[in-house]
Amino acid sequence: MIQNKDGIFPAVCPLDCPDTCGLLLHIQDGTISKVEGNPGHPVTRGAICNKVRNMAGRVHHPERLLYPLRRTGPKGAGTFERISWEEAVAEITGRFRQLIAEYGAESILPYSFYGNMGLLSAEGMDRRFFHALGASGLERTICSAAGTAGWEYTMGFNGGTSPEDTVHADLIIVWGGNIVSTNMHQVIYAEEARKRGAKVVVIDVHRNRTARWGDWFLPLYPGTDAALALGLMHILFRDGLADEDFLAAYTTGHEQLREHVREYPPGRVAEITGLAVDDIERLARMYGEARAPYIHIGNGLQHHDNGGMNVRTIVCLPALVGAWSKQGGGAYKSNSGYSATDAEALRRPDLKPLEGIRTVNMNRIGEALGWKENPVKSIFVYNSNPLVVAPDAERVRQGFAREDLFTVVHDLFMTDTARYADIVLPATSSFENTDLYSSYWHHYIQLQEPVLEAPGECRSNAGVFRMLGQAMGFDPAVFGQTEEEMIREALDYRDNPYLNGVSLERLQKERFVKLDMAPQASFLQSLPTPSGRIELYSRAMEKDGLPPLPAYTPLTEGYDGVRRPKAGADYPLMFLSPPNHNFLNSTFANVERHQKLEKRPLLQIHPADAQTRGITDGAEVAVYNGRGSISLTASVTESMLPGTVISQGLWWEDEGLRRRVNVLTPDRLSDMGSGATFFSTTVEVRLTGGQDITADQC
Repeated sequence: MIQNKDGIFPAVCPLDCPDTCGLLLHIQDGTISKVEGNPGHPVTRGAICNKVRNMAGRVHHPERLLYPLRRTGPKGAGTFERISWEEAVAEITGRFRQLIAEYGAESILPYSFYGNMGLLSAEGMDRRFFHALGASGLERTICSAAGTAGWEYTMGFNGGTSPEDTVHADLIIVWGGNIVSTNMHQVIYAEEARKRGAKVVVIDVHRNRTARWGDWFLPLYPGTDAALALGLMHILFRDGLADEDFLAAYTTGHEQLREHVREYPPGRVAEITGLAVDDIERLARMYGEARAPYIHIGNGLQHHDNGGMNVRTIVCLPALVGAWSKQGGGAYKSNSGYSATDAEALRRPDLKPLEGIRTVNMNRIGEALGWKENPVKSIFVYNSNPLVVAPDAERVRQGFAREDLFTVVHDLFMTDTARYADIVLPATSSFENTDLYSSYWHHYIQLQEPVLEAPGECRSNAGVFRMLGQAMGFDPAVFGQTEEEMIREALDYRDNPYLNGVSLERLQKERFVKLDMAPQASFLQSLPTPSGRIELYSRAMEKDGLPPLPAYTPLTEGYDGVRRPKAGADYPLMFLSPPNHNFLNSTFANVERHQKLEKRPLLQIHPADAQTRGITDGAEVAVYNGRGSISLTASVTESMLPGTVISQGLWWEDEGLRRRVNVLTPDRLSDMGSGATFFSTTVEVRLTGGQDITADQC
């Protein structure tokens, strides 16, 4: 029970964003009247984005789910009746017991991600429940798995340059990340570096807000990032710009790499990437001559068929010039390794009744729901909206439309996915829970304690799975733990020296506590790679059947090695769907204020591509391929190279209009890490005259 309903209360932003901002909530009569940044937070320092500033519109949205519901009409129709929690729990556990008896526990599948980044909300009591149940596991690789694999093959540890240090960089390369929209506090640090004389270079496929903010924008063709990095290496070695002392002391494989990159002269790289030879030469000189160059690797370039190798190749660059030994230099892709907690204590994989339980890759959920042998007979969705966020979305929808699929969704809203559920459970917002938050960018752990009463009968993820575990008769010592007890166990992780001094008691008193970053000073002497060094040549990759040296491999769909359409290609345009400024994945897409800010989903198309198709600015178009079709409004722009089209943001369906971009995206897996390949999509575009048409009609 919340004792004080009025006042200003500390809070944490729960969104899947690197910044993990400290907040202050102004609450009046139990309602948020204002959200502002906490000026006392050492990194976010009171600055917050527009999404979070308007969080009250989401938390107090008139369409929030308040009570458990049972489906009464066809799947997808959105017709439900109110039931009690007792009825909901009885029906869920009863159906689970029946399915286990008839099909085995592996017929039940959880589907979740990080709609709420709280540790307990995303990977606590829920993991325990499905482990104890013996359900199929979920391989949660939809976001950063490919790049993480590429980084770890090279560096061994999922951590890089500290944010605060980047003010000392004299060259900042933002590679494949729209940080103005997705990591605003890194922009603030970059501005401080600029005041000290640093230059900001942005490499991307799209002139987004970050590209417009930077000092120099380099537009390249999608999926050619590794080729550019190899071309830069060629020039660094050719022109004597490599740091030979650093290479000898801290790397392995630099001699093999030196020979290998002879295959990537600037002329070849220009043909592959679409960049000018002079620009490639200039960028290499800037990087090689910089005192402390820093590369900020974004999320987008890893969402390709070759996404892991894109990151793997880029992260070799700091070693070539010794940037890791310079304050502010190096690279960042994720810093989550620094804040790693005791996952086994939290998730309890030891509760599994059997070894070898199958695992389903979340990117392949559409395929999995169509299996005839050992079928998935039930799916429990929380912290995610797969009908919008998963690839090959029409096949996903068809799977969720199965009448024999018992579907439970735990969410704040009647999402596109929830409309296909048999049971819908109302979820709390993060401000109504106790939870632990870390950042995959900065080095502060934060505690959220409830500052709002949960409306109606909403319950947290931890509360729901605790209740279900108890109803199934699972170990009460495991499913009776409080949030505070789970947090203590997660933080008591002696394998991570960076957690030294971080405790629940300190967090309750101080709200945010910095990790002990002392071990970072000697990280080059203790890299957890097989060689203990930065692996420019990776025998681990060789063992796993991957190229041991960085390499460029063309994308699967539609193009040959130099970005020309293959003969007879039906879908000649590369299609990318990066985040927009006012949504976060599918979050906020149902909030009116954010919808008004984005106005409507657009297809950005180059004038050359528009002209050949008779498309003018503002025309209604169909974007289609063999997987499906969506309807968008054309925006004719030179924001990308010809042959590439862009639609930003994940929109929910509305009034029957097909606008879910993931109808078009493939469920292929990336070259490493089993990651998503959203951006390796090819399409065609045609005028529709404002009529919504299907792919068959195209």
